[in-house]
Amino acid sequence: MFGLSKRAITILFGLLALAFALGAILLFTPQAGQQVQGKPVLWVNGKALYELDLLRLQGNDPLYAASPEGLLKTLVDTYFLEQVILTEALKQDAARVRVSSAEVRQEVNRIREQFGLKDKAAYEQFLNQVGYTDAQLRAEVKTQLQIQKRLEQIRSGAKPTEEEVRFYYEVFKENYRTEPRVKARQIVVDDKALAEELAAKAKAGEDFAALARQHSKVGAEQGGALGAGPGEAEPKPVTQVVFPTEVGEAVFALKGPGVVGPIAAGGRYYIVKVEEYLPSTLPAFEEVKDRVAQDAERAKGDGALEAYLEELRKKAQVRFAEDNPYAYQNPPVAKVNEKEILLSEVLQPVFSNQQTVALVQQGLGELAVQFFLPQTLENLIDRELLVEAARKSGKPFIGSKAEIAEAYLRYETRDVTASEEEARAFYSENPALFTVPASAKVIGVNFKEEAKAKAFRAAALRGGDLEALAKAQEGTVTDYGTVNPNQLPAVLDRLVFKITETFPKGPLGEVSEVIKMEDGSYTVLLISDRKAEELKSFAQVAEEAQQGAVNRKRSEKAQALIQALREEARIENRLAEVLQALTPKTPSQDQPNSQEQPQPEEAPANNP
Repeated sequence: MFGLSKRAITILFGLLALAFALGAILLFTPQAGQQVQGKPVLWVNGKALYELDLLRLQGNDPLYAASPEGLLKTLVDTYFLEQVILTEALKQDAARVRVSSAEVRQEVNRIREQFGLKDKAAYEQFLNQVGYTDAQLRAEVKTQLQIQKRLEQIRSGAKPTEEEVRFYYEVFKENYRTEPRVKARQIVVDDKALAEELAAKAKAGEDFAALARQHSKVGAEQGGALGAGPGEAEPKPVTQVVFPTEVGEAVFALKGPGVVGPIAAGGRYYIVKVEEYLPSTLPAFEEVKDRVAQDAERAKGDGALEAYLEELRKKAQVRFAEDNPYAYQNPPVAKVNEKEILLSEVLQPVFSNQQTVALVQQGLGELAVQFFLPQTLENLIDRELLVEAARKSGKPFIGSKAEIAEAYLRYETRDVTASEEEARAFYSENPALFTVPASAKVIGVNFKEEAKAKAFRAAALRGGDLEALAKAQEGTVTDYGTVNPNQLPAVLDRLVFKITETFPKGPLGEVSEVIKMEDGSYTVLLISDRKAEELKSFAQVAEEAQQGAVNRKRSEKAQALIQALREEARIENRLAEVLQALTPKTPSQDQPNSQEQPQPEEAPANNP
């Protein structure tokens, strides 16, 4: 939970995105003549929605592509119709928003440009394909613009108070912590021997700026000063991202002034002189007030949108036709104190998850339901408990329910610290987090014939121009660059990283044996710049280990807090009962067992 950006939290559980998605489907779904609608299936606030319109929407829904049956169909129907109901209620509420004909014209022109419909004939053909007249398309575009404006009205109307902004900073202050930076100069050259010579001179105390001006391929006119603009010669603070990965790690591992290098990266050699190390700092509220205010306003807008959509759905008057073809069911599946959680609230995050959709399409929908629904409901129960606790605290939490739940946990665990001993323990228990993976520079040359691959291999061991050698045997060169384990095709990955022995070495690097690929072709690998997996020392990663230990302790405290809230609350989880009740019975279950089973005959008594 901790260590994740708050922006990674899914806002509104996808309701807003789905509202737009359904609107887009309505816009670009063939209508086959608007007058053909079929029977009404349901009414939303008195507005009828018709069978054929819903079937067209279903045609764009991947969940229906798998033809769900039984319980799964009931769940998919409920999920689908909830989105339809919400979208229709949203369209109705937005209908009073003013949209000018000029705005509609501008959007239609954008659509025409997007689809390459510049001339009248192409535009009319497009309208015919989607089943719209020009007037109908403009009416639909107007509806979409009304929805966008209505949602923006809700969001923009939610302005955080000064107290809310300051409290938001207290909760999320770590998000505003600056990255470590350095003031440094660098020398970049192409020749290894020259790089080693320059590094020795720099470490011996020679003028680094003068060496950079004379030899560096990058920034020579600034004396190698990083961050310096044109005509400037003094370095400015820069973060680690300005360096190649290997160079940046070495530079920031110094944690102070010094010279590192030469370090090979990207075919060049880097020597860096750090003049000053600037550690990460936590700025005061006043220094980042504008950023915090923007983030707080975004969070409050999220909360306002969520509340608006929930209220819109709650007020919607929905009536279904008695003979409608859908198995819509939306009973409560849980109760947290006085708050009920409806089945549709659990289905929304489950069925909007692409992993669930993929399982349904593979015919594993029932398995997906059994796996995801219970855990999702438990998460929603936790969310309700945390939101209720946040409101009872009297603190000015803002945002969607998910954001408030996260913020409450952050606030309640804000004072957690970790000792050096705990940091070292975290380091020892999680070596994978602090290990630099093995790497190698890999080039593959592929051939259709084994004989040509063998001829190329023999030539590559002797050396020469790679492209010419490959072309001579009709080979195709693929430069994979510097790769780590599991980044190459499986058979090549095993050769480079799983086999301990190296291959024969020539002027072009290691040259592998001829490898037969799954498609019947043949490949020879050229491997260079091998680097073994390396566990960084604790000194190099002390700050990261410290933060990892803190995050772990915060997570443990958060889980304990949730457990305490659960023990104090009245929680009723009826999901299993509801799913069982919604599962259609098989014919054998419907028929009563009217015939008595034959009883085994008693054995005759043995007379003495």
